[in-house]
Formats: sequence, structure tokens, C-alpha cells
Amino acid sequence: MEWYEALGLLLGAIMFLMALGMPVALAFLAANIFGAWIFMGGERGIGQLLNNGLGSLTTYALVPIPLFLLMGEIFFHTGLGGRMFTAIDKLLGRLPGRLSYVTVLGGTAFSTLSGSSMGSTALLGSLMVPEMKARGYKTHMSIGPILGTGGLAIIIPPSALAVLLATLAQIDVAALLIAGVIPGLILAAFYIGTIWLQTKIDPDAAPAYDVEPMSIVTKLTLLMTEVVPMVGVMVVIIVLMINGIVTPSEAAAFGAFGVLILAAVFRCLTWETMKKSVVGALRVTLMAYLIVFGSATFSQLLAFSGASRGLVNWATSFDLAPLVMLLVMFGVLLLLGMFMEQISIMLLTVPIFFPLAQTLGFDPIWFGLIMLLALEISFTTPPFGLLLFVMKGVAPRGTTMREIYLSAFPFIGCSLLVVALLVAFPQIALWLPGL
Repeated sequence: MEWYEALGLLLGAIMFLMALGMPVALAFLAANIFGAWIFMGGERGIGQLLNNGLGSLTTYALVPIPLFLLMGEIFFHTGLGGRMFTAIDKLLGRLPGRLSYVTVLGGTAFSTLSGSSMGSTALLGSLMVPEMKARGYKTHMSIGPILGTGGLAIIIPPSALAVLLATLAQIDVAALLIAGVIPGLILAAFYIGTIWLQTKIDPDAAPAYDVEPMSIVTKLTLLMTEVVPMVGVMVVIIVLMINGIVTPSEAAAFGAFGVLILAAVFRCLTWETMKKSVVGALRVTLMAYLIVFGSATFSQLLAFSGASRGLVNWATSFDLAPLVMLLVMFGVLLLLGMFMEQISIMLLTVPIFFPLAQTLGFDPIWFGLIMLLALEISFTTPPFGLLLFVMKGVAPRGTTMREIYLSAFPFIGCSLLVVALLVAFPQIALWLPGL
């Protein structure tokens, strides 16, 4: 069987099972078993494939995923996230568009910890949009920043999705996490600049309203008690990893323990919240581990059948410039993001794209960061980006898809600008890991 026939058979089986409504992880597993029967010698091949797949689950690099997820679940269920949102809102005073800034700052912290762009969009959409609408904010000032926070959440550590990508691609987890710090800060600055520009162009888009005046002492107290402890957990994790004091797994453990201590100190830690947090983290962890298993076996099948080698040879035979190939891969990720969620896209593309990127001479950490940004941009790309429909589901009645599309465009532009900067100046991503 030719390589393209093998690739078409495997991908066709996966697409067919997914079209029938089978969960992504199970569709990959079933297609992999089918492929092993054909390419690896029947029953014996299936046994060998499953043994190799189980070995992929024992890697130490997977440990941060459940711990980062537990960290986010505790942050949400104990109400620490809500306290931080309220404090940031009060500290910004009468700043025009301050609720939009609150959404970017607080929403980034929450979605970074939770590791779920869809979950944070649903939460922020139901929590912040009605409040902003009641304050007279125009639609693009309320919905746009919420759609934008996912781009920050996916690259600023701790990011469970970045850990999963690094594990699937077999690259340094700590390096990928640290590589996202500077680009993430640049993207945050672009978002804040976008909101500032929108309020300057149209002051009525986010009208100011009276707030209760606070003394400097009160503001400092609020900052030190409600904001610094929550943000401090993330900062400590990043600093510890940059200095090589802890591994990503140890950093995740410190982070989860730190949020647990904060919840106890603020007296919002109960058995009920712990139960919800553990169950929530366990549910997503099991899904992630199934996906790692499916990806590992899928990669082995692609290699065994000759499909991955044939595809790389075919793609490089066109003698296209590496930048053009990067644009093609970026476009494929944007297209897939209109119909699939991020983990499914990683499962499908990582075994193909990373060997191709290595052949083209791309730094794997740099390429991983580009891929993460592409995945997040694809989530908000009209007309079918999944986050757009999540927002439609939680937005106030009467909000049209056209309004949501227009709200997303400025923040998509910010993300694309960061990608362009990374392509032009790779050291933006590679300088910190290089230390």
C-alpha cells in the first residue's frame, strides 16, 4: 500500500467515526486498532500497539496536567477567582472601559489556571457581558476582550494545553511553558492598547460611571489581599521554572498546593468545593490521557505504515521556502479550528507537522508556540470558530453573530501580529528558555 493510501485510510476511518458521533479519543483508538490489524499483522500487532501506547502514559512529563487542572478547579470553585475580579474592578476606579480591562486581566488569570478556553468563555460571557450591557457598554467592548483572553491563557504558564502539546510532540515541557512568557506579555499589551484605542475613538462605547471613592491605604490593602496572592502563585511558578529550581511537574505541585493554602487562609475551602474540584480535574485529566494514548498509537501507525515519511518527503519535494510551508501549516490549523476543538486538532496534526517542521529546520519550541497561537486564533475565526458559538450561547438575547464576529476581529489581529513578530524575531520566544 502506498503512503498516501495508508494515510487516507487512517484519516478516513477517524473522520468517519467522528461523523457518527463517537468521542474523539475513542474514534482515534478504534481507528488505530483497525490500522494495527492491517499494517502490523493482525492480533499480534494490536497487542504490540496497545503495549506501546500504555508506555506513553507513564511519562513523567504528563504529571503537570492533572495538577494544573486541579489548581484551576480550586481557584474557581472556592470563589478565589471571583474575589480577584471584584478587587481589580474596584482598583481601576473610574478608568474608561475598566470592565473590559478587568475582563482581560482577571479572565486571563482564570483561563490560564483552568486550562479551558471554552469554559472560561462561557463563564466570563455569562458573568461579565450582562454587567457591561447594564452599564451601557457597546457589544464589541464586552464580547471582544472575552474572546481575546483565550489567546493569553494558552501561552502564559501554567498552561495545561501547552504541557499536552509538548508531551505529544516530545519536546521540553518547561522550555515551551517559559517560551510563552514574553509573547504573552506582548499580547496582553496589545489587548490593553486595543481597548484603550477603542475608548479613545468612541468614548460612548464604554461610558464611565460613579464608583465609591477609596483611600490609597484601602486600595493597597485590597491589592495585597485580593490580587497579589492569586497572581503571585503564577509568578512564583514561572520564576521557579526559569531559574531551574523546579521541574514543570514540581512547579504544578507547588501551584496546586499554593492555591489550596490560599483557599484555606480565606476560609473558603470546604469538603464540597474540594469534591467538585477533584471531580472536575479528574474528568478532564482522563480525557487528556486518552488523547495522549490515541496520539502515541496514531504516530506509531503513521511511522510503521510509511505514511509520515512519505508525507514529509512529498511536502518537501515542492522546494517551497520554509516560510511558505509554515504559512500552509498555519492555514490548515485555522481551517481545522473552525470545525474541531483544540485537543482533537493537536491529536491529528502533531504527528505530521512536527516531523515536517524538523525537516524544515524550525526550532521545535518556537514552532510549538506558533502552533499554540494558531490553535487559539482558529477558535475565534469567523464564520465557524467554536468560541464564537459558545459566546452566542451565553450572550444576552438579541446579540447577533455579526456583532460577535466584528467584536473578535481586533483581538484576532493582535494575535496575528504577535505571530508575525515571532516569525520575524524568533528570539522573543527563545530568549528565556535559552537562559
